Amino acid sequence: MTTKILVITSSILGGNSQALADHLVAEAARRDDLAITRRDLVADDLPHLGLAELGSWQVDAAERSAEQQALAARSDALIEELKAHDVVVLAVPLYNFGVPTQLKAWFDRVMRAGVTFRYTENGPQGLVEGKRAVLLLARGGQYAGTPMDTQTPHLKAMLGMIGLSEVNSIFAEGLNMGHQQEALGEAKSAIEQLVAKL
Repeated sequence: MTTKILVITSSILGGNSQALADHLVAEAARRDDLAITRRDLVADDLPHLGLAELGSWQVDAAERSAEQQALAARSDALIEELKAHDVVVLAVPLYNFGVPTQLKAWFDRVMRAGVTFRYTENGPQGLVEGKRAVLLLARGGQYAGTPMDTQTPHLKAMLGMIGLSEVNSIFAEGLNMGHQQEALGEAKSAIEQLVAKL
């Protein structure tokens, strides 16, 4: 049985988080039972979500205008791609204690009420089930496990909202503090161990 892995990158610099993603892809390529799909959110830049696109989701598919069909197709395609894979890998740099706007634009389109999650009397329920996520996180400073790491909880909350509650995080930190080679080496070793268990 083939495990399908969706690798999403979002670095405008194409640097360390991209290197981690590349390493994971190279390791996965060694196995015949792993299939990789890559989505580069910088090369395939999504616009910020606007009212017209948001509104297109509220119209029944059969009643959408041509413009609304085109707008809704963006989100529909990204959700279909997400659902078609078993593992979602997000390679994410830390920008101003958050995620790149390119990645936020992706989340804005895959987090859709009634499609990837729904509200119940007990709170929201994710509808994308049976999948796991991997976070490859590259940071210039050292933030993991501290109150300064606002990024990891945010990513886990968004993934959990749509049903991806099993999340593995691999950090490469201190990259601008003289620890680049050591940090990247440790992260790549962790990636190799993770891929071996997929």
